Amino acid sequence: MKKLSLAFLFAAANVALAQMDNPAMTNAPETKAAPAVPTLQIDAGKVTGKASPTLYGLMTEEINYSYEGGLYGELIRNRSFKADPAKAIYWDAIRSAISLDKSQPLNSALDVSLKVDVSKASKNSPAGIANGGYWGIPVRPKTTYHASFYAKGSHFSGPLTVAIESNDGKTTFASGTVDSISGDWKKYEVTLTTADVPVSKDNKLVITTTKPGTFFNHHGTVWFQQVSLFPPTYDHQANGFRPDIMQLLADMQPKFLRFPGGNYLEGDYINERFNWKQTVGPVETRPGHRSPWNYWSTDGMGLLEFLNWCEDLHMQPVLAVFAGYALRHDYVKPGPDLAPYVQDALDEIEYVAGSTNTLWGAQRAKDGHPAPFALNYVEVGNEDWFDRSGSYDGRFAQFYDAIKAKYPQLQIIATAKVKSRVPDLLDEHYYRSQEEMELHALDYDKYPRDSKTKIFVGEWATRVGSPTPNMAGALGDAAWMTGMERNSDIVLISSYAPLFVNVSDLGRGGSMQWRTDLIGYDALNSYGSPAYYAQKMFSTMRGDEILATDSQNIPLKDYQPRNRPKSQIRQIFFDATRSSQNGTIYLKVVNESGEPQSVKIQISGASIAPEGTATVLKANNPDETNSIQDREKIVPTTEKVDGLSADFTREFPPYSITVLELRSK
Repeated sequence: MKKLSLAFLFAAANVALAQMDNPAMTNAPETKAAPAVPTLQIDAGKVTGKASPTLYGLMTEEINYSYEGGLYGELIRNRSFKADPAKAIYWDAIRSAISLDKSQPLNSALDVSLKVDVSKASKNSPAGIANGGYWGIPVRPKTTYHASFYAKGSHFSGPLTVAIESNDGKTTFASGTVDSISGDWKKYEVTLTTADVPVSKDNKLVITTTKPGTFFNHHGTVWFQQVSLFPPTYDHQANGFRPDIMQLLADMQPKFLRFPGGNYLEGDYINERFNWKQTVGPVETRPGHRSPWNYWSTDGMGLLEFLNWCEDLHMQPVLAVFAGYALRHDYVKPGPDLAPYVQDALDEIEYVAGSTNTLWGAQRAKDGHPAPFALNYVEVGNEDWFDRSGSYDGRFAQFYDAIKAKYPQLQIIATAKVKSRVPDLLDEHYYRSQEEMELHALDYDKYPRDSKTKIFVGEWATRVGSPTPNMAGALGDAAWMTGMERNSDIVLISSYAPLFVNVSDLGRGGSMQWRTDLIGYDALNSYGSPAYYAQKMFSTMRGDEILATDSQNIPLKDYQPRNRPKSQIRQIFFDATRSSQNGTIYLKVVNESGEPQSVKIQISGASIAPEGTATVLKANNPDETNSIQDREKIVPTTEKVDGLSADFTREFPPYSITVLELRSK
């Protein structure tokens, strides 16, 4: 026992006497100790695993007008007149009579046309048709558009005027002329170039004539099919993509694309699945099909377009193949009934990755891409845990055996747990609240390290905010991503979903079928949500080595899930990776609380330079967000920081996501 000095004993006696003389002093509340400073510890001498180089990618499907009216450059809505079998929806008659006509098909794929009676046309009263696009036709100054259509005439030989006009008809921004129309189907093309006009979107494409073309009692008639209008596209590709959205994606540096999507792969019914063989070749030979989100897809975004998208952004394809199950629980029994679908998947893989000496590799070359695409991952089905028949185990085994026999190098992804085979990866989906995302952020820390089946988190999102996530959503996402990144030796690939939403009409039956989407847009503009910027930060700033981390005194908050016991959730989440090339340590710290948090950071096994950088995404409150009206309200900022060392303290702002780049000496 340590000896006490006489001075200390004398002082203690005086305090005791004072308390006896002053009862109030005796009952005074104890002074609470200041809360301990949270400490994050990084052991730079201990690498716990190799970070997956393909951890962050994209998942996409036709929902929220993601392709039609979104990424796909086409501006005309219902260009093939198949969106409704009864009427020409989204088309307006201009002093004409219009109707759908099955008797004048362009071909077996586009087996209906638009019949237009122009007999009332005159010099002062043009007659024809108009289309307002997907909630507007974007007009920009000094911009060239490519218009095209198939047409044939009866008792009418032209001319036709093709123009982009304001919705009120008072302003013509660009126009061109087709001098004559044949009596047989023929493709016509017109170049439309705007002058120095103001930017606008309340516009329409108009095709009219001033000549009635009647002959005795016969009315002048024109039939149209595949009416198209393309603005400039990304990298100026024909049948290409919208440049502003592609740039947002390119800035994320995604490593893969999972396509053609989840529900969109399956369809509500088997005959409405993504039938890839009907999506290749010239666009006018693609019949299109109904999306499970209740609107028509022309399949202008076909299999080759998805692959070109991968090539454009240097992503590898994660090819999802139809596995015999549709959303309305229609399924194909394993065995002989399933065999044609298995062969269809083998043909699809051959189209993607086969040489030009193969049947489908030769077809890809004919379609314009002789070189095969690099393919490593094939996913069998989508969300097959919904299959109540219990057939997925057998269906997966049949696909697995056939694919591995022909392509043993491919990694096969299962969409539900199976017993008959050992999949290379299992696709897990999570749509949760912010609190649930944070509560489960440590789940993969407990995953068995010796499992032969790795993880693909193929769909996930913190569902807070609409139509795109707010800062609370970004915080939940970032907390979840620290868990995936810290365990990316197990979680090899991951992708947020849904990726896109058209925000033009958010009412019932409008442009959005699912809220909380990463990127929003209308006919003119696009923007990234706070969650988009969180994704971008995680994707573009990370190393290839996972470093051992630990913590002390992390503050907690209570969370009461519905119908479950109360839980406690961290308020700070983190992970650390290092570049094996230059030694830079990337420390990601998420402060989900409404208070600034001073955090002590201790690093062993490395010598840290005093200067580094900090990239911070923050908001004044968790409800703040970006929108089509305020597209960059919340964006990351990057600044140089000093005073860094192997032991330093930094204050992290409330509601913030920070990436610290710590450089070695």
